[in-house]
Amino acid sequence: MSLLEVKNLKKSFDDNEVLKDISFNVNEGEVLCIIGPSGSGKSTVLRILTKLETKDSGEINFDGTFGLVFQNFNLFPHYSVMKNISDAPINVQKRDKKEVEKEAKELLKKMGLEDKADAYPCELSGGQQQRVSIARALAMNPDILYFDEPTSALDPELTGEILNVMKDLAEENITMVIVTHEMNFAKNVADNIIFMDNGVIVEEGTPEEVFNSDNERMQSFLGKFQD
Repeated sequence: MSLLEVKNLKKSFDDNEVLKDISFNVNEGEVLCIIGPSGSGKSTVLRILTKLETKDSGEINFDGTFGLVFQNFNLFPHYSVMKNISDAPINVQKRDKKEVEKEAKELLKKMGLEDKADAYPCELSGGQQQRVSIARALAMNPDILYFDEPTSALDPELTGEILNVMKDLAEENITMVIVTHEMNFAKNVADNIIFMDNGVIVEEGTPEEVFNSDNERMQSFLGKFQD
């Protein structure tokens, strides 16, 4: 049964039709990667799903909670790592502070950051900040986790550590929708892949189906990563 159903999603900014009739499903425990060139509409889909943007038309069926990991971390600079992670569960979800902080410590340990609870974002590397933002999203116990190009702001040497964290989450059957330029990650971790271009879904299917597609636009896009 689908956890998320998107039907006939459309979005325009003035005269620019960014999304043209986008439809897809995500099942519980599934990893969906959305790939495509810049300007194809990938991030707009995510912004609509996470209510940062409104749709013009279409239907979104989702009855759960979600977490969002941004490109640029979006941590509160004046909060410690612990407060960044625990603030929303305590103040929004009204959960017990001791219970939340215990879970936050477990998440930090999972992220390899157990010694950073009292640190501030400015004291962390980009990779560490992104791991904190993932822990913050997980602290809300979301039904689905969205990632908007989570490695795009990182140096190449830090990208691998974030991809490894995400791979571990996939192995725990956490439902994820990931907008990414990391083709090898998508190929190895995704259950399904959507390739978008110019506001439409050009190709979708398993990694094997998408990466072996004879669609000319698909092959042209993949060729840029293989050169």
